[in-house]
Amino acid sequence: MKKPGFQKTAASNHKINGVHFSSFFDPGQVICQTDTEDRNGIFREMLERLARQHGIAEWEKACQVLVEQEERYPALLGSQIAVPHVRLESIDTVVAGVVTSQKGIVYGKGVEPVKLLILMLVPKAAPGAYLQALSALSKACQSPEVAERISALKSGEEVWRFFYQQGMILPDHVCACDIMDPVKVKLQEHDTLEKAIDLFVRHGVEELPVVDKDEDLIGIVSAHELLRVCLPDYILWMDDVSTILNFEPFAELLRKENKTWLAEIMTSEYVTVGEEAPAIQVAKELARSRANHAYIVRGQRLVGVVALERFLSRILRE
Repeated sequence: MKKPGFQKTAASNHKINGVHFSSFFDPGQVICQTDTEDRNGIFREMLERLARQHGIAEWEKACQVLVEQEERYPALLGSQIAVPHVRLESIDTVVAGVVTSQKGIVYGKGVEPVKLLILMLVPKAAPGAYLQALSALSKACQSPEVAERISALKSGEEVWRFFYQQGMILPDHVCACDIMDPVKVKLQEHDTLEKAIDLFVRHGVEELPVVDKDEDLIGIVSAHELLRVCLPDYILWMDDVSTILNFEPFAELLRKENKTWLAEIMTSEYVTVGEEAPAIQVAKELARSRANHAYIVRGQRLVGVVALERFLSRILRE
């Protein structure tokens, strides 16, 4: 078998679809079996190495940004794998560095130690670059044993060859499923208003999806709709509410909250996007509907959600 070379074949000018992920790094950009367990120390060591090889002047600022990002939203991919990234103006294609650890890198409170860390520098003017790379990586890293296998390799050449042989070709476009988050809180169709209020208060969310026994999305209960239920129509049209000072409508609601079914208050007006649809369709539907969430479905089954705030953060800042 012919030994593959370490050619740099990544496309420039921000066009990276169809490119092999292994073209973003070479064996010299791999730190094998590090003894360092400190996440931020690893960031600094790898960024300094990438800066030397690629002439990146702002690497110290990039390190600070990276630490702040990972504190807010740890970029975890599967079991024991982290894929952090930072955007730079000085590069025109993705640059990657790979760190492996058999002991595990301490990545954060309540987070499993990381044995494979793939750090990416991406062009600031290429909003989809990181997500395209992440899509390619996620397909190859689905097995929970991947991090263990790669962390056992003893050289940068072996690590590079593993990525090369996995066929990690970047997709032509980012799909809705590539940018969605899991649905952490939801309601069942037979739940009552009491349950909805409890979840609104406990989780501080703006709206809650309602699913049936097959996990198909059938409606949405929003905080605004909850307010409308509390306030009869005649109150909404009153200019002077001085006669209603003690939240009497809310008291009435509380008396019947455990007897009011979600079917009475949920709405069927919400945004859905198929999981394989281009991610740009999520933006279109959010803008057209002036919605704060797009629900990602497989057929009718609810599989994820994209919040407007997170969408803007991922595309424009992260």
